[in-house]
Amino acid sequence: MKQKGFTLIEVMISLFIGGLILGGVMFTYIGMKVTTKDTMTIGELQESGRLAINIMQRDIEQIGFWGTYYDDSFTSANTTSLSNPSADCTEGLNNGSFPDLATASNFRTIYAKVADSTKELNCANNPIKNTDIIQLKFLQGNQLDAGDTQADENYFIAEQEKAQFKRGAIGAGSINVNASIWPYSHHVYYLSEQTYTVNNKSLKVPALMRKRLVGGNITTETIMEGVENMRFVFGLDTNSDSRVDTYRSINDMEHTDWENRKGILTVQVFLLIRSLQEDPGVTIKNQTYTLGEDEDKRELSFTDNYRRTVFTTTIRLNNVGANLWRI
Repeated sequence: MKQKGFTLIEVMISLFIGGLILGGVMFTYIGMKVTTKDTMTIGELQESGRLAINIMQRDIEQIGFWGTYYDDSFTSANTTSLSNPSADCTEGLNNGSFPDLATASNFRTIYAKVADSTKELNCANNPIKNTDIIQLKFLQGNQLDAGDTQADENYFIAEQEKAQFKRGAIGAGSINVNASIWPYSHHVYYLSEQTYTVNNKSLKVPALMRKRLVGGNITTETIMEGVENMRFVFGLDTNSDSRVDTYRSINDMEHTDWENRKGILTVQVFLLIRSLQEDPGVTIKNQTYTLGEDEDKRELSFTDNYRRTVFTTTIRLNNVGANLWRI
């Protein structure tokens, strides 16, 4: 019985065609894998930047709001204050968690500086040098009933011409019937390198950190990994017309600017977001990033394989001349 099979040429042609098909499939798979990885990294950068800005924006927007308290300053005549924590975040006159009623300097509700040493504001340890730090004191925008207050939390009791900072539960009968009660916060945002273990590998990652007043203590929280640099520019009203007429970087801000409760109308935020791990397979040619467009703009250049992107937004301080606010 005669048996027929493939000739050597037919087998070779089949192998060649199969190799072409397999190569095409492998090429498509590798391309899709790279594209998926790139898409995930870009999405991670977008999400990190968006969340970091949103968290800070929520705090900054509350600056200048003091409930139903309408005086322009906190003095011994109109304010009852609390003692500042022993390890408080503070720098300069009247810049602690609570107003210092013994000084003639106005209470600073917003303050910023450029990190220059291993400890800033007496509380932020090992901040990344040449990145900005911002300090905020504000009321959270939810008025409370006396029965909603809790032990070891900080509150602001507001009347038209009287203010009281208080810690702990507030009895309904202990305050004026016209008084309003608000949660009080003191936050400091800065950048610092944190160490994580991923797949048994130790990684150093820049992160947005927050110091927060909790009761009578200052706590430390990690807010968002991957924030590599941060810069602020302030829009000021220097002639009391409720209009932004000049923009100043931290280096150009004077002590009087920080103490003028109605002078800072906007805050421009610039964030440089970095991927958590390098991608050796990607060659990134243009690695110069600019934070700001003013004379003091910060230009940063890199030669590594981390993906980066810059986020920016302008935040309006809604409660500082808000009814007349305009640029």
